[in-house]
Formats: sequence, structure tokens, C-alpha cells
Amino acid sequence: MKEKKKLKLKKFYLHPITTFILLTILVMILSGIFSLFQMQATYTTLNSTTGQLESTLVTVENLFSFNGLKYIISNAARNFISFTTLSTLLISLIGLGVAQATGLIDTFIKRVLVKIDNKKVTFIIIFLATISSLINDIGYVILIPIAALVFLKNGRNPLAGIIASFCGVAFGYGVTVFVGSMEVNLISTTEDAARLIDSAYHVALTSNLIIIIISSIILSIVGTMIIEKIVIPKLGRYKDVNDMAKTTEIEIIENVEEEEQRKLEAEIHEKKGMKYAAIMAILFALFFIYSLIPNLPFSGMLLDMEEYTYLGQVFGPNSYFQDGFTYMVSLFFIVTGLAYGIGAKTIKNDKELLVDSSKYMVEVAALIPMVFFATQFIAVFRRTNIATVITAWGANLINSLDFTGIPLLLLIIIVLAIINLFNTTPTAKWTILAPIVVPKLMQANISPEFSQFILRATDSMTKGITPLLTYFVIFVGYLNIYNPNKRRPITIGRALRLIAPYCMIISLVWLAIILLWYLTGLPLGPNVYPTL
Repeated sequence: MKEKKKLKLKKFYLHPITTFILLTILVMILSGIFSLFQMQATYTTLNSTTGQLESTLVTVENLFSFNGLKYIISNAARNFISFTTLSTLLISLIGLGVAQATGLIDTFIKRVLVKIDNKKVTFIIIFLATISSLINDIGYVILIPIAALVFLKNGRNPLAGIIASFCGVAFGYGVTVFVGSMEVNLISTTEDAARLIDSAYHVALTSNLIIIIISSIILSIVGTMIIEKIVIPKLGRYKDVNDMAKTTEIEIIENVEEEEQRKLEAEIHEKKGMKYAAIMAILFALFFIYSLIPNLPFSGMLLDMEEYTYLGQVFGPNSYFQDGFTYMVSLFFIVTGLAYGIGAKTIKNDKELLVDSSKYMVEVAALIPMVFFATQFIAVFRRTNIATVITAWGANLINSLDFTGIPLLLLIIIVLAIINLFNTTPTAKWTILAPIVVPKLMQANISPEFSQFILRATDSMTKGITPLLTYFVIFVGYLNIYNPNKRRPITIGRALRLIAPYCMIISLVWLAIILLWYLTGLPLGPNVYPTL
């Protein structure tokens, strides 16, 4: 008898770039189909001047057509250039590259972070990532590269650091430790929607302060447990198979005394470098704080003085603080890195410093093609209006619900979490949803402030698992930069599987927080409660 040959199915992997191209084509085809069947929706928005509801009809735009192809081709460069995510990432990496080249990062990790327990380091990264939404989306571009370096230099898997920082920002985006950009962007819309029921209703800036502070701590603790107990064991030890063939130089020490003397001198230089860096860090921090103080000589450089409130001056739409924060962070790494290099005598000349600092940027160049095709996918999807139609459908569905109490809350949470997969911008969603959700819940004796918190929570539940999030490509790109096997790229599917446990558990935590506050009546902020 002839032996039957066993057929082995080879695993099929799609590079993230290929996936983004296929997703773009799929969206184009779907837009053609939906347009053919006249997919549309009507939603209401509030006119902030008149306080009246205005009805808007939105239809799906067909991009699977002659005019659609013209738009895609003619706007490809514009879509890529206007993708500020990449530019802010590159700005932050310039400073990080200088700090890395001078040895500041290595010395800081060796002298400070190594002495801290690994779980505490993970907690610090996740906590900083969680509260980073105080300044919009800054956490993605600053913390992901830093977390990867910290984990790598600390002898841990850098992929875990990337996942921890990304998940901390994405699944904790709705909370922070103080009022910030989220309040500025949402409160006016919440207040206008509440006045449809109560014309004198006022929503305070601190209306969610207590619950977001407590939530940020809870989410960081749970997130640390997920990374340490689930993600890190699943990833295993980090072993770069691309470097296995490289030979290791072995230094034969002939004079022990000279070696000890060299180590002692290096130790002295490192201490001096850290001292210089600490002084510059303090001076920079004082300058930064002074730039946020109004009405003093040469102060307030980062404030938008055309705004009437201080919070508006700091977090308003034209805020110099928000627009310049990434550059300020990069500048912080540059000045502290240079100070360390001068003190530790690791800087020989400007040419060598620039060459060494630019080495860190070389690997990041692999992100550019991926970002280009991701921007085309996101731009094409937004142009079709599918996200707006789905959001409007969700608002109309909520409006038709005939429930109260916990069943109403659960249904709204589910609808908002689904909408978030397609519409990832909180302000864009809330403009359509607030005129429906806020009055609906007020009629069920639930406060507008709690409605606003529910939006924040649901926005964080599913934000990290959709490729339509503009920063998702940065996450996938960094996973591939530190991918130990370059011949087998980390696909979008694998990236989603890596963060799936985090998403599911944190979503349950968010749900528990909402229900706990509703059932117990704990304050959301000073003199603000879940019910009216």
C-alpha cells in the first residue's frame, strides 16, 4: 500500500500593510453597495446659539465610482501629510534619540528603575498612560516608545511594554486625575443637551472629578495584573532571532587594577552626569510651570489668552499647551540628555552625537509605509460617512428604548460600545448622541453628568481594538519594530489577540464601576451624583 501523504496547511499571514490595503478596498466596495441601497440616517444636533434642535440627513457617499477614485487618488498625499500622529511621534523620538545616545536612559534605568520592582514599573507605565488623556492623545506617541525601551533595558520583553502603554491609554482614555481636555470638549454639549429638559441646568467642570480619579487607580491596578499575569507569560522571553548569528566580542582583562580604576571613573562620571541632568530637569520644569501662569512678566507662553477661563486657556481648541506639549517633552529629553552627556563626558563632538541619536530613528522609518496605507484606509472610511450613519442609527435606537434603570443603562452601554468601533472621536459622537442620551436618562432620573461619564467609559471599552483608531497603526508598527522574528511580521489579527484579554477584562471593570456608582449613589464629583 502506498503511504498517504499528509497534507499540511501552511499558516497564512497578511502583513499589516496588505491588510490596510484590503480594508480600504473593502470599504470602497461597501460604500458602493450601501449607496446603491440608499443607506442613510437622520440625526439631531443642538444649535449652541439658539438652543434649538436641528435635523440633519446623512447618506453614505459612494467611493467605488469614478468620482470616488478621483477623490482617493487626488487626496492620497494630503491624507498622509495631514496625519499629525506620525509627525508628533517623530518629534518625540528626536528627544528620545538624544537621551539614548548620551547614555541618560541607560543610566537612569540602571540607577533608578532596576531598583524598583517590575510590577511597580508596569503600574507606573499603565497609570501614566491612563491619565495621559488629560492632554488629548499625547500618551500614544510618547509612552509607547519609552515603555518599549524601559522594558528592553530592564531585561524584559519590550512587546509587553508596548502593549501596557497602548492599552493603558486606549482602554483608560476616559479618566485622568484632574479636569482636562475631555471636560473642555464635552461639558458644553452635555449642558446644552440637559437644558432641553431643564433650561437652567449647569454642568460643572469638576462634575466627574471624583469618579475619574478613583477609576484611574482601579484601572491601573487591574491593568498591571493583566500585563503581569496574562500578557507577559503569553509572550514569553524576548529573544531576537535576527541577532543570534552575531558574534559577541570577548574582552580579555589583563590588568585587574586598571579595570577597577576604569569602572570607578565611569561611576564618577555617571553620578556627575545624573546630577547635571537633574539640575536641568528642575530648571526645565520651572520654566514649563512659569509658561502656564498668566499675568506675570513674560509668563503664559503656552496659554491661549483669547479664552476667558483658565481651563480654556490651557485646554482650549487653540491651546499652545496642547499643541506644543510633544515638542516640550522632546525638548526636555534633549536638554537633560545633553546635560548628562556633558557631565558624564559621553559626548565627544556634535557630529558623533547626531549620528548616534539618529540611529534610533532608522528602525522607525519602517513605520512610514504602514502609516501611509493606514491613513488612506481611515480617510476613505471617514469620507464614506458610514461612521456618522451608524452613530445616528445608534442614537435613534436609544431614543426608541422603553426601559428604565439598569436595563436602560446596559442597553445604552452596549450601543455606545459598538458605535465606538466605527466612530472613535468622543466629541464627534457626543455631538450626535448627547441630545438623545442626556434627556433620555434625565427622564429616567439619571443625571447628565453620569451620562457624560458613561460616554467616557464606553469610549474606553472598545477604542483599542479598532484599526480605525488613528494610533492603532503606531501600536502595530512598534510591535513589528521590536518583533524578534522579522521574517514573520506581527499581523493586525495577532496584535488584536494580544490585547484581547486586556480589552475584555477592562470592559467588565468599566461596567462594574458604572453599576457600582449607580446602585450606591456615590458622588461623581463635588455635590454631583448619578441620579437627579
